[in-house]
Amino acid sequence: MTDSKPTLKQSKIDPKMLGILVCPKTRGPLVYDTEAQEMISKKAKLAYPIRDGVPIMLINEARAL
Repeated sequence: MTDSKPTLKQSKIDPKMLGILVCPKTRGPLVYDTEAQEMISKKAKLAYPIRDGVPIMLINEARAL
């Protein structure tokens, strides 16, 4: 029997992409949380998920901090 729970993948993000991404709400900088696989906007108090190595930069997909 296989375990149906997804495993956390530590996807690597291109450092160049990290340097150009900004919060879509504030246009401010983001902090990469490798453990949670999220891009954090401290100014907007939002965490944008990273799925399969792709940052989902949609305000309605972000988690409130």
